[in-house]
Amino acid sequence: MLTGLLQIIESSIKNENGLSPNRPIYLIGDSFGGCLALSVAARNPQIDLVLILINPATSFSKTPLQPILPVLEAMPSDLYVTVPYLLSFVMGDPLKMAMVSVGNNLSPPETLQKLSDSLTSMLPLLSELADIIPRDTLFWKLKLLKSGAAFTNSRLHAVQAEVLLLASGNDNLLPSGEEADRLFKSLKNCRVRYFKDNGHTLLLEDGANLLSVIKGANMYRRGRQRDPVTDYLPPTSSEFKKTFDEDHKLFHLALSPVMLSTLENGEIVRGLAGVPDQGPVLFVGYHALMGIELSPLYEEFLREKKTIIRGMAHPILFGGQHESSRQELSRFDTISMYGGLPVTPINMYRLLERNQFVLLYPGGVREALHRKGESYKLFWPDQPEFVRMAARFGATIIPFGFVGEDDVLELVLDYNDQKSIPYLREWIESINQEAQRVRDSVEGEDGNQDMYIPALLPKVPGRFYYLFGKPIEMKRMSNVVRDRKSANEVYLHIKSEVENAMSYLKRKREEDPYRSIAQRALYNASWGITNKGKKGTIS
Repeated sequence: MLTGLLQIIESSIKNENGLSPNRPIYLIGDSFGGCLALSVAARNPQIDLVLILINPATSFSKTPLQPILPVLEAMPSDLYVTVPYLLSFVMGDPLKMAMVSVGNNLSPPETLQKLSDSLTSMLPLLSELADIIPRDTLFWKLKLLKSGAAFTNSRLHAVQAEVLLLASGNDNLLPSGEEADRLFKSLKNCRVRYFKDNGHTLLLEDGANLLSVIKGANMYRRGRQRDPVTDYLPPTSSEFKKTFDEDHKLFHLALSPVMLSTLENGEIVRGLAGVPDQGPVLFVGYHALMGIELSPLYEEFLREKKTIIRGMAHPILFGGQHESSRQELSRFDTISMYGGLPVTPINMYRLLERNQFVLLYPGGVREALHRKGESYKLFWPDQPEFVRMAARFGATIIPFGFVGEDDVLELVLDYNDQKSIPYLREWIESINQEAQRVRDSVEGEDGNQDMYIPALLPKVPGRFYYLFGKPIEMKRMSNVVRDRKSANEVYLHIKSEVENAMSYLKRKREEDPYRSIAQRALYNASWGITNKGKKGTIS
């Protein structure tokens, strides 16, 4: 029977491969389906497959139910009716399954009522499981599962396909967390996303969006190799709501970011009216500590401009070299979902060629992971190539400044501190030896792109301030493409504009009566949260 199932799947993928030989085929295997997907991949290494495995049943021999399976098999028929009912609670979390149908914008009483209705509607279905899954069918499936797991495990060494494994931490049917550890080591090209609070039926439970996970792990591609420019899928409306109306809502509410932009006549206005509506546009600015300025910036552009900014970032954020078998969804996944891609000249070239909005931080890692006393200091190398590339495509350059990191975070242990601690020094050296090198040709601190994790302490949150400077139309500067001196002059002008923007924001911040979260909270309590800080804010 197992062979027959594999042949059916193989027939389908071979037919699909014949129709589109240059495109990958995605196989999604849930539980026993994970065994089938791995076996098919092992038997067909010549076909370009991407496997998405959800709690694969390759660990069936270690299931906590193993000791009681003989008891269940010997159970009298009149008692069997309780078995599927009980198994349904072992397989998944009923509360999380019921939450799937509960909207996110409901009031607490409405949420409770909707949850109650959802749970109530599930109970009659659970009681009918004994009729849906007869006794002989259940035990036939368990035997098939046992043989399938053994067959698959004997062929793991032959799997060449890319694998994305989704593992649940509260799986009561299979030891999926431990199995993720094993498969992560056994498979040649495997990445894991770990859902510590979910049960076996992960895709039926609230909090797991399969497409979002695939995009965040950079596993979506249309050809033989992933192309970060053309294979990118913008966030859906549900992903946007999940990120900014749920996950980051309190963070943005506490910071109440102020966005300012500059019109062509030099007037500074609230909002993004000074930013062009059409690309190509290149945003060049200051990279704050740990990139904390990114989330509000992306949200505002999506809300007001209905556009995504493609951020150029260090390649280490996309490779997965330092991931583990218990890798949860992380900020790195969010960066990929919202347009981040490795910073390379060819990627920037192709984005500008496609009239995209592109975000570049010339200071790179050295600026985002700066040392104590270096807040708002630019670490730009003497490399004006991005100016010449922008001129080649007639792009508009928008210099911008950001202020607010010193109102939110305090740097306790920086790079210099950690390099003096033996264990941390060795760890920093090891991760940077393995990482793709950036700016090795640049001398001094501007070229120091070593990665490290600073030790930070949160402060009572102040406020974030952004200023997008006057647009610089590069289509009027065609001479910059070949004249390095002219390019360098424009480069220095952009750098000066970024520094001027931060100086302006620092001055205006001192005049803002709502810089303090206490003052903003008092205002919101008086006038309503939808007015958050508009009265008396900087202009």
